[in-house]
Parts: sequence; C-alpha cells; structure tokens
Amino acid sequence: MTEPAAGTQRLKVVVADDQAAIREPLAAVLALAEDIDVVAAAANGAEVLAAVAAGPVDVVLMDLRMPVMDGIEATRRLAAEHPDVAVVVLTTFADDDSILGALGAGARGYLTKNAGRQDIARAIRAAAAGQSVLDREVQGRLLATVRITAPAPASAQPLPEDLTPREREVLALIGEGLPNRGIAQRLFVSEATVKTHINNLFAKAGIRDRAEAVRRAIAAGLA
Repeated sequence: MTEPAAGTQRLKVVVADDQAAIREPLAAVLALAEDIDVVAAAANGAEVLAAVAAGPVDVVLMDLRMPVMDGIEATRRLAAEHPDVAVVVLTTFADDDSILGALGAGARGYLTKNAGRQDIARAIRAAAAGQSVLDREVQGRLLATVRITAPAPASAQPLPEDLTPREREVLALIGEGLPNRGIAQRLFVSEATVKTHINNLFAKAGIRDRAEAVRRAIAAGLA
C-alpha cells in the first residue's frame, strides 16, 4: 500500500459492514497504513453513530445495506450531528437510487467493493481533506443521470469569467467523468497540480463537490 509523506496526520477511521468476513480483513489491511488508525468496526449504522459519538473520528467507511440502521440513514444522521466526519461509501451496489441516496445524505465518496485497497485508502485521505472521490463506474452513472436532469445551459448559473483556460479544461474533464489521476494523465501533469486547479476552480465557481462540478460542466456546454 502506497504511504503518504512522513509527518502526515493520522486519520481515525471507522469501518462499517454487516459482514464480519469483509469488515475485519478490511480493517486489518487499512490499519497497516502509517496514517490510518481504525478506531472501531461497526456492523450497522447504530454502531457507527455510537463509535463516532465516542470519538474522535475523521472518516467512516460505510456499507449501505446493513440491519438496524442502513448506511444512508447513518450518513444522514452523521451529516446532521457530526458534520466534520466524512463518509466514504463502500458497497456492492451501484444503482442510481443507492448512489443518489448516499450522496444526497452527505457522503463525500462512493466506491464499489471491487475497489483496490490503495484506492480505498486514497479515498479516505481525500475525504478527510474535504475532497469528493467517486468510483469510475459510479461517476459514469451519475454523469448519465445528470445529463438527463440537468437544466439547459442558458438557465444555469454561468461560470465566472476569471476561470483560467486550464481550469475550464479541468472542469470539462471532470464533466467527462475522469478522476484526478485520469485528468493528470490527459493533461500530462501531476495529480497534485490537478488538485490545485480543482481547488481554485471550486473556490471561484462556488462548487461544493464533484457531482455539482459535473452538472456545471454540462450546463456550460463543456461536457
């Protein structure tokens, strides 16, 4: 597993999945990362809320289909009661209802369970830093949904005039559904440079997350 630079703050993570055969090995693998402390493993949403209340917790890696309280309801409760705790969904389900339900409840990331351990660790770090991370398949489904429901470009909030050509290019690539790594490869720059462009772009345009960036790109005719 690729590790972050030395001196990076350790992240306190709760792993939630109702299947012990998934939950326990995943917690054990994540705990090998030098910057991740798995502080609790939960079998349902109620146990997640209890673990976060006992705190401190930075990120919850959340399954969706769990007994007692499912992941969407737990995410909604966390967003209302513990807004500083980021949620990254990790599930086998990539249907529109699950994706939109989780993101609408406040999840900051959404991965399917075929994601690699390094991808999961990167998503946890990104979520803790306030960034949204979506599985490529999830981004594709979200993009298709947004294309159907997005307003016509003329009725959408225009992009600010002070966006640089590179920032517009990055927004267009987000609109295509590319993750940061894909954007970096397309533009022949580093992922760190892409993150800088995205942070500047989001700040200038008042964009809150990647899903909104996709909508704005489509409405502006960039994707």
